Amino acid sequence: MNKHTTLKTLIQNFLTEEELQDILEEFQYKEKARKCTINVILSYLIHSAANEWKSLRHAADVGRSLGLTAVDHSSLSKHLKRLDYAIVKRVMEVMIGKLNRAARRKSKLPKALLSIDSTTITVGKTRLPWALYHGERAGIKLHVGFTNETDMPLHVVETTGLKHDGPIGKELEDPRFILVGDRAYFSIDKVDHYLENGQDFVFRLKDNIQLNRKKSLQRNRSEGSNVIGDFTCKIGTPQKQTKKRHRVVQFLDYKNQVISVITSLMNVTAEEVAGMYKSRWDIESFFRWVKQNLNVPVLFGTTENAVFNQLFSALIAYVLLKFLHTNGSKGTSCKPMSFAGFLRLLLCDDLPMEWRMKIRELSEWQRKLATGLLYDFG
Repeated sequence: MNKHTTLKTLIQNFLTEEELQDILEEFQYKEKARKCTINVILSYLIHSAANEWKSLRHAADVGRSLGLTAVDHSSLSKHLKRLDYAIVKRVMEVMIGKLNRAARRKSKLPKALLSIDSTTITVGKTRLPWALYHGERAGIKLHVGFTNETDMPLHVVETTGLKHDGPIGKELEDPRFILVGDRAYFSIDKVDHYLENGQDFVFRLKDNIQLNRKKSLQRNRSEGSNVIGDFTCKIGTPQKQTKKRHRVVQFLDYKNQVISVITSLMNVTAEEVAGMYKSRWDIESFFRWVKQNLNVPVLFGTTENAVFNQLFSALIAYVLLKFLHTNGSKGTSCKPMSFAGFLRLLLCDDLPMEWRMKIRELSEWQRKLATGLLYDFG
């Protein structure tokens, strides 16, 4: 696989020109630029994320040597500011939907887990005056619903840094999944509403929350279990209390501190509930990996369009690379390697031959699927 065309070819195979044109029509966007088209902008932004290029000038200087259309950095900057970031977000959603379906594994649970959380990128307040955060800092936030089953984001909501997680969490709801969230996503009204409407959940409770009229659930505990409580109760003060009884599971974490979680799930063990909450760490690992490996903290522009175009392109890079790594790892002849190691070798065109063959196979399969030469029965 030629290193000058690797990522560019992969992007084209996983998002066809027809799919892109459909998105542009959806937003009634007409291409006017001859060279700096949306395809070109996306290619530069995705390559910038994967290669950790530090500026648009850097990207323009080296892009041509990697087979990208030669453009001036000032043209990239101008079009990045003008391009409605909702278009790039829609491209991301199409890619995420497609690759999540393709990467899905068989879950042992009735429903898969959807971890919900947010991450904040901060800079000096003069850089993003429209996104003031705390003190001398400005910040923008990505609220993400992350599928533990596929290790990929499913829903993404963008806000400024001061937006609270709880209210935005409503936009991440999905009844197909069990929502797993930290304390910020719990509210008395919300859990009652979820119980009435079939949205399963596992949320951590604040340490000082009142638990009233406890009724123990008599269940056999497995040997060595860290669960110390499993009961139903009403939650809150007499002035503000849940209308329904809810199940609460209490367990000890690795620091021997008590963690209390509330859940709608009644037909799983307390240990399984504790394990679901612990799996929330996967989304933390996802945020850390994206920040460390996809150049996210280095913002190329200062306008809302420029910032979110860059961030959504970084997420496109993540889902594409994660899909290739996960499915490449399934090859019986492929030597196991870490995600970061895979990315490094891919960009250096130094992947082992069996990995190259597997990526060609995946890329060709996706190209045929996207162009209607194959049908997805999954």
